[in-house]
Amino acid sequence: MTATATRSSKSSVDFASRAVNVLLGIKPVASFAKHQARSRIIKRAEALGIPWRRQAKQLQERDWKEDLAAVENSDLAYPDYYLNSFHAYEEGNLGWSPATEVEVAAYAVHAKMWDEPRRDGDAYMRQSFTDLVKDHFRNNPHLESPRAIADLGCGVGMSTFALQDIFPDAQLTGIDLSPYFLAVARYNADHSTMNRQKSQPNWVHAAAEATHLPDGSFDLVSTSLMFHELPQSAAIAIIKEARRLLKPGGTFAFMDMNPQCHTFQTIPPFVFTLLKSTEPYLDQYLQLDLVQTLIDAGFGAPTITINTPRHRTAITTIPR
Repeated sequence: MTATATRSSKSSVDFASRAVNVLLGIKPVASFAKHQARSRIIKRAEALGIPWRRQAKQLQERDWKEDLAAVENSDLAYPDYYLNSFHAYEEGNLGWSPATEVEVAAYAVHAKMWDEPRRDGDAYMRQSFTDLVKDHFRNNPHLESPRAIADLGCGVGMSTFALQDIFPDAQLTGIDLSPYFLAVARYNADHSTMNRQKSQPNWVHAAAEATHLPDGSFDLVSTSLMFHELPQSAAIAIIKEARRLLKPGGTFAFMDMNPQCHTFQTIPPFVFTLLKSTEPYLDQYLQLDLVQTLIDAGFGAPTITINTPRHRTAITTIPR
């Protein structure tokens, strides 16, 4: 693609984004868009054989008090950006509905990014990321296999368990702002036969930009699918925090949407409206200069790999 074509494509996306923002500023339109987005994704899931409503109902009927009490930091002050509505939930990530539905939602969202819809699309996407992380350590003989790993924005543990699969001897720490997500992650770790055979992750209820964990305490800091949910100020702060948490020679690995992917360049206006109604900081993510942000935080220039039709992976190691 030529530079002129790239600028033209970006201008089209920016114009569409501004137009959608005007529409979503009208509350009834925003509410309708969120309802439509949620309905579409549930229908997509169940058409693929993903039991969205049944699985969510089973989890929602469980007594979560013990799991919540085990992970919640009641003194935590939530940053303002996190109190927004996300993913068509008015409570954002601070509730049982998003926490008990996030896994089936991931299966549905990631099923259709391939040429043929595949129910295992989410697992395939996560493996494409962890394969790159594993190869990074394998192809750099001066790097030892990580013994301590932090998973920022771990959600209900899907990304944490994917890292645990490739580094089974490492101690994992999953960090998230939602105690509801962490309660489900703890439950998933306790009740998965595979996970019971490994050391249990530590679950930390904290902001990824202010974990309060010790300096230089991790060999690998990883984040998956979190940055598109952040304002740029938080994204920059989180990258600085990742740098602080890493030991000399430590590695930072990042996976999220690829702003240059074909999907974003060709997305129909109606679908774009639905997407933006569920992702309040998407514009700021699409405009984030990831490479420069990493360099400004003290990392070297990362390797960037397109690991799915919609996602990119960035990996960088701090020199010793």
